[in-house]
Amino acid sequence: MNQDSGKHRGKRLLKGGRPAVRQALYMAALVAARHNPVIREFYQRLRQAGKPAKVAITASMRKILVILNAMLKNPTHWNPKLHLAA
Repeated sequence: MNQDSGKHRGKRLLKGGRPAVRQALYMAALVAARHNPVIREFYQRLRQAGKPAKVAITASMRKILVILNAMLKNPTHWNPKLHLAA
């Protein structure tokens, strides 16, 4: 949710969606940023680009969600080599 009005630009807040799913994705992204090579590389690249930690975690949450949706659409198992190439 943005808090913009006219020329004022405020911080965005993450309020939309289902809280339980958002909380589960947040914890998964925190763990993945430390232990999953695909998400860790993605997270570190964002941090080195100057993104705040919360922004990098939120982007990691979305990446996890996109990967999981693709795995459900095309019934496949986790393959880090496939996701590293993407």
